Amino acid sequence: MISLKTPDGQIPDLSPSRRVALGSIFTAGFALAAGPANAQAIVTPADGLIIEEIRFAGHGGYQLPAYVARPQAAGRRPAIIVVNEIFGIHAYIKDVCRRLARAGYVAIAPDYFDRAGDPSVLSDFAAIRPIVGAASQTQVMGDTEAAIAWLRGRRFVSSSRLGITGFCWGGTIVWLACARFAALKAGVAWYGRLLARRPGEFGYSEGQLAPVDEAVNLKAPVLGLYAENDQGIPLDSVAAMRAALATRANPTGSRIDVFPATEHGFHADYRPQYNAAAASDGWGRMLAWFESGLQ
Repeated sequence: MISLKTPDGQIPDLSPSRRVALGSIFTAGFALAAGPANAQAIVTPADGLIIEEIRFAGHGGYQLPAYVARPQAAGRRPAIIVVNEIFGIHAYIKDVCRRLARAGYVAIAPDYFDRAGDPSVLSDFAAIRPIVGAASQTQVMGDTEAAIAWLRGRRFVSSSRLGITGFCWGGTIVWLACARFAALKAGVAWYGRLLARRPGEFGYSEGQLAPVDEAVNLKAPVLGLYAENDQGIPLDSVAAMRAALATRANPTGSRIDVFPATEHGFHADYRPQYNAAAASDGWGRMLAWFESGLQ
């Protein structure tokens, strides 16, 4: 059964406009810019889960929307922040939250791009780029810190057992967040960029940090899941990150696993780059990583 209660158990305002807002969490489709959704796209059922669309005070006090999925059964549970791709909070990201909830976690996907727009409904990359570019590292880290605070304030969350995972753009955020927030106990980064962007490249910002710069500051173990044939993240980038981790003797035990004969986005079941075997293997490694790190 899907509950439309707020996280604190109150029945929300169900005015017509609010009904539309709540309904959007169920009707939003896959990212248009990624092309037609594959027939093999996974849709995880919500039975036995509580699905919520909430807002919380993000960076600068902005009321940030987020999609939340959690087990219906009572009790405090570990929680995972799910960081989206450049396409925003679309059906795939919501499904990842439901998959984590079915595995026993509270999962929250903050809409980091909401201030500037909704890239999930756009088909033109030229229109998506400024929305993504508007989300500065300062804002994203502030929103992540606020998501941590929101989770720690919920009676259904075990506040000392918080993790983070993310895909592509979100994979980079995982590395950066685990270098900044001691409250995060484990992270799993799916094919996130590792090296700094050059001037003129999409996403470049002066003074922006890259995971390779922050390896020395990691406060929690991060598992990187990367593709052998990623055209945007070549293996020399992976080698550089591995070297940066080794330089500090890697006390967190962080590591990068590379999946042979895969491309960027191999876990995204709605995209042509999807590799079912690698996606399943990577998902299993992620769950094992969180099970170990969030004990």
